Amino acid sequence: MHSIAILTVTFAASVALAEPDWQKLTFGPESTARAEGVPTGKVTEHVFNDSKVFAGTIRRYWVYVPAQYEKLPADQSAALMVFQDGHAYVNEKGEFRVPIVFDNLIAKGDMPVTVAVLIDPGHKKDKLPEKAGWQPQPENRSFEYDTLSGDYAKFVIDEILPAVTKEHNLRISSDPQRRAIGGISSGGICAWTVAWERPESFGKVLSHVGSFTNIRGGHVYHAQIRKTKPKPIRVFLQDGEKDLDNAHGNWWLANLEMDAALKFAKYDFKFVGGKEGHNGKHGGAILPDSLRWLWRDHKEGK
Repeated sequence: MHSIAILTVTFAASVALAEPDWQKLTFGPESTARAEGVPTGKVTEHVFNDSKVFAGTIRRYWVYVPAQYEKLPADQSAALMVFQDGHAYVNEKGEFRVPIVFDNLIAKGDMPVTVAVLIDPGHKKDKLPEKAGWQPQPENRSFEYDTLSGDYAKFVIDEILPAVTKEHNLRISSDPQRRAIGGISSGGICAWTVAWERPESFGKVLSHVGSFTNIRGGHVYHAQIRKTKPKPIRVFLQDGEKDLDNAHGNWWLANLEMDAALKFAKYDFKFVGGKEGHNGKHGGAILPDSLRWLWRDHKEGK
């Protein structure tokens, strides 16, 4: 009887400690549909053409407000997550399906009541293309996303977010540990740059196949991380062995350099490597678990 009890306890512990399947490439139920009884958040589309940081640009952005926001006490605020290339993340039939995933995870209590602001890069035109998407690619995308400066952070923090909170009359937390930012490719390095430049405003980063390469100098980050006092940023990186290899650099090796640098500097981070190329297939499949990891201690108020 004694030996059986020990085996039972050991098995239970191993189940509790088991990690998600970080290598899965197909959508799980949390990405395909809202579970029965899960309320649907509201998504609205907007146009912003009044930027002083990126003068002369026009862009779309979307705002997701979870159904649970209306039930927040008046003295409480929502958490925040910003995404670059917003069209790719807001699409419920795309690679990431943020509204469905957020609805399911918020309903489960796996992440806080979180407002999402999903922003497209700027077009340097008078009018937007008829449809949002990768083509035609916004002319200002690389300048905004790949540049190593505080400009994009200023644009998000001082221009877009005030417009969102005012128009929707939203209460959004100012606590950096309740504010996350993410993106794919150049949007991934951009997310890191925002938190790196303004850690008092964003404390969580999600990067899918991040372009930590020499498009506009991003290859220096791993060296800067090693020589700079750690900043209070929690980081989730995803990349694949078949990612790009071109004149700007090798994406897989660059993400491995980031992995090693973050480990050396003792950051709170996770790197998930896979076999995919420069796309959102792997990152989208594991998005629910990635978000759970980023927000894993939200119930303790951290």
